Amino acid sequence: MTSTAYALADSWTMTRRELARWGRQPAAVVVNLVFPVMLLLMFGYLIGGGRGVSGDYLGYLLPGMLALSMAFGLEGTMIAVTQDMNKGVVDRFRSMPMADGAVLVGRSAADMLQSVLGLVVLLGVAAALGWRTDAGPGAFLGAVGLLLLLRFAMLWIGIHLALVAGKPEMVQAVQILVWPFGFLSTVFAVPESMPGWLATVARWNPISHTAAAVRDLFGVPGAESGHAGAAVLWPLALLAVFFPLAVRRFARLSR
Repeated sequence: MTSTAYALADSWTMTRRELARWGRQPAAVVVNLVFPVMLLLMFGYLIGGGRGVSGDYLGYLLPGMLALSMAFGLEGTMIAVTQDMNKGVVDRFRSMPMADGAVLVGRSAADMLQSVLGLVVLLGVAAALGWRTDAGPGAFLGAVGLLLLLRFAMLWIGIHLALVAGKPEMVQAVQILVWPFGFLSTVFAVPESMPGWLATVARWNPISHTAAAVRDLFGVPGAESGHAGAAVLWPLALLAVFFPLAVRRFARLSR
């Protein structure tokens, strides 16, 4: 077996391990899938309105909620990695004749699969609520690709922060930062309805760029164009920083 095939086989083994954990911990999977739906219903119908949003608010809100759910997935990644570290699972895997990085690849692959499932659930609920899009297959797949690219970048941020923190309790500290980061965006309201300084922060938020690009691809009336480039560049820039940091940190665990 070549080194590449060896690494792929080990990575697939780790991916199947993470997927098997879904069956042992179904509650965590269900919570991760239901939470974005609850936010969609709460902001769409309970709080609702969306300051400065003209037209159908659900059409404006859904792309933002899709982007926000990709960002909030960072917390689940951190919890899973820190739990494995504290139970000694990562150390045991590293002592086995296994390809370097297979554990991280398995973690990331399982998280991406769960993110795809989350997108399907959220889009299904929105369709049941009456949401429709005129986007063609290419535009629709492009929107999904931008969402998953954001999730992939946030995933590796989560892996790096988990390796640095080392304990599940530290996830709470990250949550304090993730929530403002997610809400200081254009997910729920247009920047024109915000104070000047807040609108600037919201416009620069990577989540805002992804949400705006997805709105444009979905054909939401009044959606801003020109955000697709930033929706690609922001996640790639985050990956360029946190992917090597996570790999380097993982390699140093046993030193």
